[in-house]
Amino acid sequence: MFLFEAMPWYSILMWFVVLAGLILLNEIARRSKWAALVFFVALPIVLTIFVWPNTAGEGSSTGTWFHWVKVYSALAGCLGFMALRYIKGWDRNKYVLMFPAIILAVNILEAVIRDFEVYGLNGIVDGVTMIGGPWNIMNGIAGILNIITISGWMGIRVSKDKSRDMIWPDMLWFWIIAYDLWNFAYVYNCVSDHSFYAGAALLISCTIPAFFMKKGAWLQHRAQTLAFWMMFTMSFPAFVGESRFAVQSSHSETALWIVSGLSLAANIAVFVYHIYKIAKHKRNPLKVEVYSDLKAYEQVDKIDPKPQAVA
Repeated sequence: MFLFEAMPWYSILMWFVVLAGLILLNEIARRSKWAALVFFVALPIVLTIFVWPNTAGEGSSTGTWFHWVKVYSALAGCLGFMALRYIKGWDRNKYVLMFPAIILAVNILEAVIRDFEVYGLNGIVDGVTMIGGPWNIMNGIAGILNIITISGWMGIRVSKDKSRDMIWPDMLWFWIIAYDLWNFAYVYNCVSDHSFYAGAALLISCTIPAFFMKKGAWLQHRAQTLAFWMMFTMSFPAFVGESRFAVQSSHSETALWIVSGLSLAANIAVFVYHIYKIAKHKRNPLKVEVYSDLKAYEQVDKIDPKPQAVA
């Protein structure tokens, strides 16, 4: 295959198992506050003390600064979103509503820094094959554009159903797709032999719920599936790299150029559209939602209307 080496049937089957498992765990966590506390508080404490020092230490494929920062930043996002969802009044506080945008931007920036770092690396690094090149710079720029086009956090609200999901109507399908292309390119560039699962399966596991199960809650889906995956891969790092289910990257420079090129093109397109909407409607993206006139926004807003904000 163009992106990957040959994939045996049991690896393809395992890909669907991982995808289904992440979607299922996300559904359990978003529907039950107590299950989420077990998943995102109790379990990480146990893993931090008893497991990760042994499985994600120096020299392992998950022993880099990036993996440790990523798992805790994902968990911080989950807990912060839970606070916004369950603490009375937080969903109407304009300062609290900045948190989702900040944690999202920080997570993207972490990966951008890593992409730029990998540009100067070649060979086996921490058990992973690195092929640094211009594609890392291209995708780093795409990630920066992805951060710039984050908008509408002042319109975040909590759904009125039992799951109390964090809804972000201004985060629409075109931004999500641009993010997915950027993040897959990041994983393919920087941990290429993990990208079959950590790229494709992980990204699809939060995109499917955002498009078909609970629209408007993409960031919540993303944080929770990412936290589950990071906890798993730091506990069982051999799964994606050395187990019989592992699927290796093709390590093709052509593939690296193409995935980063698609990422950059998509994010440039979203950036241009973002500026166009701001200019046409004279909207300040720091104060109002940029895409509130679009049908996709209205579909979410109709189901979960915006409450009155308070200082």
